[in-house]
Amino acid sequence: MISAWLAAIPPFTVAVVLFVLPGLLVRLAGWNVRSLTHYFLAPVISLAIVGTAANVAPLVGLRWSLVPVAILTLVAVAVAFALRRWVGAERRAIVVPRPAALVAGIGGLVGAALVMGAQLAYVFVGPSNISQSFDNVAHLNSVKLALDTGNASATTIGSVTGSSIYPDGWHAFVSLVVQLTDVSVPVGVNATNLAIGAVVWPAACIALASAFFKDRPAALVSAAALSTGFAAYPIAILWWGVLYPNFLGYAVVPAGVAAVVLLLRSAGARDWVRSGVLLLVGLLGTGIAHPNAFLAVFLFGAVIAIDQLIRRGARQRSRRGWLVSSAAILGIVLLGAVLLWIVRTPTSAATWRPWGSTSLAVVQALTTATNGYPVTVPIVLLLAVGVVGVIVRPRRLAILLPFLVAAILFVLVAGTDVGNPLRRLLTNPWYSDSYRIAALLPAAAIPVATLGAVTGIDLVKWASHRVVVPRAATVAVSVVAAVALFVLVGVVGPNVRTYAANARASYQITPGSWLLSPDELELLRRLDSETPAGAVILGSPRDGASLAYVLADRQVTEKYVFGTKTRTQLILDHRLRDIDKDPSVCKAVRDAGATYVLDFGSFPDVQNQPKTAEKQYGGLENLKPGAHLVLVDSVGEARLFRIEGC
Repeated sequence: MISAWLAAIPPFTVAVVLFVLPGLLVRLAGWNVRSLTHYFLAPVISLAIVGTAANVAPLVGLRWSLVPVAILTLVAVAVAFALRRWVGAERRAIVVPRPAALVAGIGGLVGAALVMGAQLAYVFVGPSNISQSFDNVAHLNSVKLALDTGNASATTIGSVTGSSIYPDGWHAFVSLVVQLTDVSVPVGVNATNLAIGAVVWPAACIALASAFFKDRPAALVSAAALSTGFAAYPIAILWWGVLYPNFLGYAVVPAGVAAVVLLLRSAGARDWVRSGVLLLVGLLGTGIAHPNAFLAVFLFGAVIAIDQLIRRGARQRSRRGWLVSSAAILGIVLLGAVLLWIVRTPTSAATWRPWGSTSLAVVQALTTATNGYPVTVPIVLLLAVGVVGVIVRPRRLAILLPFLVAAILFVLVAGTDVGNPLRRLLTNPWYSDSYRIAALLPAAAIPVATLGAVTGIDLVKWASHRVVVPRAATVAVSVVAAVALFVLVGVVGPNVRTYAANARASYQITPGSWLLSPDELELLRRLDSETPAGAVILGSPRDGASLAYVLADRQVTEKYVFGTKTRTQLILDHRLRDIDKDPSVCKAVRDAGATYVLDFGSFPDVQNQPKTAEKQYGGLENLKPGAHLVLVDSVGEARLFRIEGC
């Protein structure tokens, strides 16, 4: 099993470099190199650069490759350097990170990468396995289309899903990784997802801990360890959907919130300008990944900003101060209302049912054990201590507020009726989907649990302040405690361990797999020798036949289930089985340029809805050989027909 993953090392390495290097260069050019927090913001800056390059490249006549990324990186570096020269360095004293903080940050990231990498490798089963889920048909074929057309823009990706635009950040990274390493699309997908889950996500969590706790080593390590202990993110979102764009967007949500904290902590116009630019870049990267993630950063950042504005107004004790703070708060609320309206989804797409009662949803939100999965006790204890820490010191309220927002959203979507107007108002941008909102809980909970960890450490220090402990012993105890936290939450934590086992089933290829069975996959692998390179293949997107495009490099008439269908497609989908007696079918075949048909039967169906599959694609299923349909090959019940005589 381990040897199989060796093939993923080159694309994983390339993905990590793409996520780190562009942002790191911009950060070094534009910000103080001794500030620790900014280093962990490099991935979200890189996301902004790569995502923007993917959308700008076709506008200036460049094919999607490393070239537009390199050009935009150089432009961004130049702008950052100019900003640093024109605006000037920070006026306040620069605190050089202590060696302990550097070790804690780097060591925490490495530890999280190892644990998260092992978790995700277990879930993915093998480097070439694919998620047997509904939306994966669109995601895999979108990456293939980006490679074939040299265009990874939001409009190109949207053409597969049937929308005018679609979040393309994830597809841009995967297609670039595949292009640079010449691996298959499935291997590129898994390698890139490993980089996102094992590097980008914990780095963002460390960035937020660094901003909240001012580079305290214990906080950095705790945040890194806690990033490995939640099932709701990243594992659940790699199973449900599958929601790859959300997966990337949510990975940098903590980084976006960290940029908000840095902005609020700025002193003077110079700092405000530089921190404001950094926040805008972070929001751009997050928004390119997914608008839902952008909205999450706004909501989490908004409550933190409102808390700070109220405190500043109270400190100034003047009418002018209160008026300024009140105006700013009103502006934030109005902007939030506008964003909630702009990012809304069609009502027909936001009809997901709640999971259970309101009280159950409250318990699940506060314990972060969503969807009925078991509680990881150390996380709940740290959350409880963190909440107490905020109650004891209300000035730390900003750490708790995002968690309260995420919990409220989750309770609304998981514990109230579909007709609840507040539920519709606040959760619609997430399709009123419990999985999408549950995945936001870890990003908001980790700072609270981190506060619980450092509060516990402070209590231990206070209790033993008269005991003289050798430095070597202190270091040893700290290392053991850090390792223990990684093990308790990320390795043996029941919440993530149980969910990982269930998610793994969605990546296994079995006779009952919803998307591709072993027989169907074997037949797809034979297409290279049994069909010409220019073949156009008919098949149902619901049973995996459309994956002939990405897995066998053969054109298909429909790359996804959704989207407006032409009259020709409707005739083929509904009546191809009548080709021997219906002349209009042969005409439709000629119009589509189709030469082959993949018949994977009517079951299993990717949504486990065989009646719906029959209604939508019954003409392509359970075909019989005849004058126009010649059986070329079969593996089990999976069959390949050649169309003749049309």
